[in-house]
Amino acid sequence: MKIKSTAPIALALALAAVNPAMSKVVKTGVPGMLLDHDVAVTMSDGVRLSVNVYRPDKPGRYPVLMLMGPYGKDTPMADAPAYKTSWAKLVAKYPDLCGKSSCRFIRFEAPDPERWVPNGYIVVHADVRGAGKSLGMLDPLSPRETEDFATLITWAAHQSWSNGKVGLLGTSYQAINQYQVAARQPQGLAAILPWEGAFDEYREIAYAGGMLNVAWKFWFDNQVATNQNGQAASPLVDMNTGEKSTGSPLPEPLLKQNRTAPIEAIASHPFDGAYYAERHADPSRITVPMLVVANWAGWSTAGYLAAPGPNKWLRIESGDHLSPFYSDESIAVQKRFFDHFLKDADNGWDKEPKVEIQVRRPDGATWRAETAWPIPSTRWQRFNLDASAGSMSPEAVGAASSKSYPGLAGGLTFTTTPFERETEFTGPVGVHVWVASSLNDMDVFAAVRLIDPQGRDVAFMGNSDANVPLAIGFLRVSHRAVDPARSTEWMQYHPHTGADPMQPGEFYPVDLEFANPMSIVVPKGYRLALTIGGKDFGYPPGSNTVHANDYPMPNTENSGLYFAAHPNRDPKLYGGTNMIATGGDRPSYLLLPRIGD
Repeated sequence: MKIKSTAPIALALALAAVNPAMSKVVKTGVPGMLLDHDVAVTMSDGVRLSVNVYRPDKPGRYPVLMLMGPYGKDTPMADAPAYKTSWAKLVAKYPDLCGKSSCRFIRFEAPDPERWVPNGYIVVHADVRGAGKSLGMLDPLSPRETEDFATLITWAAHQSWSNGKVGLLGTSYQAINQYQVAARQPQGLAAILPWEGAFDEYREIAYAGGMLNVAWKFWFDNQVATNQNGQAASPLVDMNTGEKSTGSPLPEPLLKQNRTAPIEAIASHPFDGAYYAERHADPSRITVPMLVVANWAGWSTAGYLAAPGPNKWLRIESGDHLSPFYSDESIAVQKRFFDHFLKDADNGWDKEPKVEIQVRRPDGATWRAETAWPIPSTRWQRFNLDASAGSMSPEAVGAASSKSYPGLAGGLTFTTTPFERETEFTGPVGVHVWVASSLNDMDVFAAVRLIDPQGRDVAFMGNSDANVPLAIGFLRVSHRAVDPARSTEWMQYHPHTGADPMQPGEFYPVDLEFANPMSIVVPKGYRLALTIGGKDFGYPPGSNTVHANDYPMPNTENSGLYFAAHPNRDPKLYGGTNMIATGGDRPSYLLLPRIGD
């Protein structure tokens, strides 16, 4: 990524001018908290962004927590149709949530100002360019948006109410852009806390193993476009004014002209290259202290692994994407981190374990400290696949065999024998498999599953789905090229810079990409299974599942953040007869991170 240096501070402050006539001080009804509502800050190209500033109702200079997102800085989560399911899950998980706060200022995937301002923080929440009341072109996670974020950070650091230190806090989108802006090293940025945010826009957002992820169409249409600046049809209402939270209405032709739909943009860029390089943070430039929070079934550890230096911490949690962010335990961790780096508090944070993980079991999860990630004591164990028996085991498979399945519908499952004793697997996952097709390309989907003694799948709570297996992997076989210099035993790095068609009927060794690591303590009598197929893995209605979570939901056809049903899955290209070979000189295996004996 080519980094644009941040403007000198005098110029940055001159460009980030504030129009005081556009803002209004609002009495929030929360003792000790004021809101500067709709502060208009002018960017370097003259476009005004709209910002809310929640601050203590007393003079002083305070550290700043900032976030910038597309979801609406003025609409309570409980009132927005697109977020009502998330809100229901949140209050079901924490029924006393609104006893600790009025909940009036909780926004989607954003910190609650009422939990921070009383502790001597200022919370700055900005609508991204083209969203809410911020003017301009809506182009999610674009370089222009990152430049705006850097300008806002420097602006906030030099306001009369700021102590000069800015920290970034938010989840998902509002974690992804933390990595992007931190690499620009804006003046004033002192620490970041990306909570479940992707780092690599090609591999973690746009394409899963080289397959277009069309989940972003649903996301943009339902959660972002409704909040576009000028969107008269938006159901979102500013709780402070009772008016539309999207500003003055614009005609539909102008609305279309003022937005870039991500699915269209990424579909026109099927390979990694300059387009993604502009959106991918240079990890060598992320030097501020950071606490990365990942999820076993959500966005994960890539940002932590990529950033250099010792001043970083990692937590990997279990559960859904949103609720843990608002728990008392999580807020306490967030405050200890920011108190140390934004307030210079001598609170022992520097002695915190560098890595903490929630180790999963079928009946729950417990926190454990580690010294590094992956866990240094990991023993990488192969489970060799046997197509003739549908089995997998640590023992070598001598006899060669193969089996076929329909390319867009079917699949094969390989299962271990019941474990004779409790065994833990925590860390990255790999699948190495020999494949062939009757056509010139094929898509490979894999799911690592836990099977209980009654033969039921144990389904876990995931980022956006309450029924996910232990791990999910992908690869479009024409993207099978590997860069050895960037690969490890447990993760083969695919450059995704071009396509190399298959020869029909010829076998190729491929290594799948797994978006997430996994953690499971397999009890005695349970089995592991690996399903390899030609479509998104899911637990459809009627599946024989048992839930290892406290918020079961109806089963769905696909699990997790990725969904590959799209025109780029043309049956003429990917609907052939697929084959998997095992044993002999074509060993195929599942590679798992075994902890302990």
